Amino acid sequence: MAHLHCDFTSESLGMVTAINAVLPEQGDLGEARVIYLLHGLQDNCSGWSRYTAVERYAREKNAVLIMPEVQRSFYADMAWGPNYFTYVLEELPRVCRRMFDLSSRRELNYIMGLSMGGYGALKCALTAPERYAGCAAFSAVADLPLWAESCEPQMKKELRAIFGPERTVPESCDLFALARKADPETAPRIRTYCGEQDALLEPNQRFADLLRDLGFHSEFRHWEGGHEWPFWDRAVEQAINALLD
Repeated sequence: MAHLHCDFTSESLGMVTAINAVLPEQGDLGEARVIYLLHGLQDNCSGWSRYTAVERYAREKNAVLIMPEVQRSFYADMAWGPNYFTYVLEELPRVCRRMFDLSSRRELNYIMGLSMGGYGALKCALTAPERYAGCAAFSAVADLPLWAESCEPQMKKELRAIFGPERTVPESCDLFALARKADPETAPRIRTYCGEQDALLEPNQRFADLLRDLGFHSEFRHWEGGHEWPFWDRAVEQAINALLD
């Protein structure tokens, strides 16, 4: 696998940003399956490669990995900051298709992420379900409005920059509202995972129950573990094997 770090100017963000890309060295990249892999609140685009064996899991499927940098944006078009959701949903795939000749075909595109990135992956998949064959979220911030009310004071200051002074999470950023509006028949396959010692287990269970009740093609997996890399390493391996079968 080829491992590339790319710095480029994003029109959506109005600044230089970075991605890490892992590309198969054999075959036509235009026919390869592509996984957009999103980082968490305290990581950057290097976290997945540094702390998991995701490159090996992708190699076994001859898949491309695209790992973008979004800072602590919660994958939002910020009230007082850059348009990170527009960047990830719209501009990033265009840039990667131009640079690496990747396909836009739905059956070849997947999105996954952990914690804040798990939220971001689900937000993308529920907002534009026609673009992805599958979505996986690991320890996602599934109930963002609830999380925003209970997070620490420093994070509440950051949320004012993301959502405005009242920190009100709009329906377009609320996974429960997005799921209720989406058509389960046309949605991608969804896999969610959370450790049984993770503080985010209960909202992940509620969100999984909602997807099931609404008729989504979804599955929720949980086992012993916390909000930590050993859990996410095992979970991303399972998700890649399940969705890229």
